[in-house]
Amino acid sequence: MSRGREQIIGAAIHHLNQHPTASMAQLAEAAGVSRATLHRHFTSREDLVIALGRRALERWAEVQEAVGLTEATASADPARIAATLREMLTGLVDTADEHGFALTDHAMAVHPELLRRSDELEEREVAFFEAAQRAGVLRADQPARWVSNTVYGLLIAVRESLRSGDVARRDVPRLLADTFLHGTTPQDTP
Repeated sequence: MSRGREQIIGAAIHHLNQHPTASMAQLAEAAGVSRATLHRHFTSREDLVIALGRRALERWAEVQEAVGLTEATASADPARIAATLREMLTGLVDTADEHGFALTDHAMAVHPELLRRSDELEEREVAFFEAAQRAGVLRADQPARWVSNTVYGLLIAVRESLRSGDVARRDVPRLLADTFLHGTTPQDTP
């Protein structure tokens, strides 16, 4: 059976999440195709990683759309913003789990198209975090970009915890939301 581009992409994503430095030969083997077949679809490892980066950014955008990020930002409604925040964090867990390699892959930071799209998506979230601060959902004494970077750092923790098996997958959405919203100190600590 011939493996199509989408099947190859899926196998490559899965393999790169476990082995971020995998070679084209290793990715071909993981996808169950010859190197020649892989090269017919992707001329280089960079070409493949860029395609995977596009897919990861599509998923990030889908999460933002699914939770109504733009609408919640414009609403100024604290309850809606709080609910959207929790939904977004849960959705980002799935994205970090599926596309964890993209969180730290070099191509995401230097490829002009990927960088531009990533910046657009981040700007939406920064605007949302600013709205959450104005609505009293998040602390207003921290820069919104710091808040955004905190979420990013926690998503890397999600990826690493899932990769190493340190936490159960079913517990990750709660752990991410609780850590982001309440930190790691006991709730009764002043």
